[in-house]
Amino acid sequence: MLVLQSLVLAAVFWVLANDHHRRAIDHQLTDDCTFFRLTPAEERAEELREKLDRDIHRDRFLALFDRDGRRIAGNVARLPDGAPTRESFVATITPTELPGKHSDDARVMICPLPDGTALLTGADLDDMEAALALVGRSLVLGLLPGLGVAILFGLVAGRRAARQVDAVRQLSERIIKGDLAQRLPVPPSPDSFGLLCAHINTMLDRIQLLVADVRGIGDDIAHQLRTPVTRLRARVERGIRDATDRDAAVAVLEGSLVDIDKLLGIVAALLRIRELEDHARRSRFAPVDLAALVEDAIDLHRPIAEDRGIVLVGATRRVPPVEGDASLLMEAVANLIDNAMKFGPAPGSVTISLTRQGSATLLTVADEGAGVPAAERTMVLQRFYRGRHDQAGVGLGLSLVKAIADLHGFTLRFATAGSAVSIVCGADATQGGHLD
Repeated sequence: MLVLQSLVLAAVFWVLANDHHRRAIDHQLTDDCTFFRLTPAEERAEELREKLDRDIHRDRFLALFDRDGRRIAGNVARLPDGAPTRESFVATITPTELPGKHSDDARVMICPLPDGTALLTGADLDDMEAALALVGRSLVLGLLPGLGVAILFGLVAGRRAARQVDAVRQLSERIIKGDLAQRLPVPPSPDSFGLLCAHINTMLDRIQLLVADVRGIGDDIAHQLRTPVTRLRARVERGIRDATDRDAAVAVLEGSLVDIDKLLGIVAALLRIRELEDHARRSRFAPVDLAALVEDAIDLHRPIAEDRGIVLVGATRRVPPVEGDASLLMEAVANLIDNAMKFGPAPGSVTISLTRQGSATLLTVADEGAGVPAAERTMVLQRFYRGRHDQAGVGLGLSLVKAIADLHGFTLRFATAGSAVSIVCGADATQGGHLD
């Protein structure tokens, strides 16, 4: 592109320079024609001689000819053959006042005068050709270094671009072969390609994390499903072998249904978490009254709590509504209450409160137990992690709560001491840390 641009500019400059010289000569010739048309016939020869005497460079041609083409005055012996009128043209003329020179190339114009005579006016092309030759040499001398620099820059830029593309291609080949740890080099002060490499590396980090999550989830699912499936198989096998009557067979089938329901619960919870992580339900968001939602959750769990000897305490206040999905938020609160009743001491109490902290709303569920140890607070949010194995469950409750909180842009926090777990809604939801 630089070479093409240089050549086009040179061509345009050459055309303009050539055209400028031609227009300057044409203007001069037209002035001569106008002048002699306005000059009386008896004075033309004298005026012509005066103009030639003032031409110290001997580069002008002026001559008067009668109707028959015979020269009356001037420094041109005869009219060129087939000469057009009213426009300039290049012709070979015969000068009469250039010693030793019998012909010369000139741009001339033949102008008919009112009395039937004709005026030949012209300009020698030697100076014009010399000027254009100088312009041509200047353009060549200026173009050669420019073209050299353009070609050198093109080669350097092309090689650099090729190396950059090759780096991405080689990285892609290694990734296709399964090496997800490869990354592109990013310079300390990255240019546009460096920024692209940084974005590609970030994308690869995310892909590697997702692949690791998929592998981990697959392993967890296989591990978690193996035990109930094995137990189900053993139960059915034992029932087939030992059942002697209808009642025994029904008992085996009922036990099998319990295991099947547990398996279906695991699958449903995993699908639920996946749906939430895809943010497929954000279109359903609407203002949600958290105080009414908490009261409904308490009323829903109060019969179960009474059967376990647990008192549900609601400490709510009116807070601004939040944008969200009411059914999902109810599911999150229900999971927190269920965990508190499951892992808190019985008899005891579970407190569900709504408070304000700055511009954020805290929905907190706390039991009277010690809570999750600090070392396990990150792990309990992972799928299938169970801090205590003496309680029923598969370790998906808090994972589901976190997925719901993430979908809404809220934060799940643990208290620095005690068992309180809070969903932080609002402007401070993205800030890290723990509750006091």
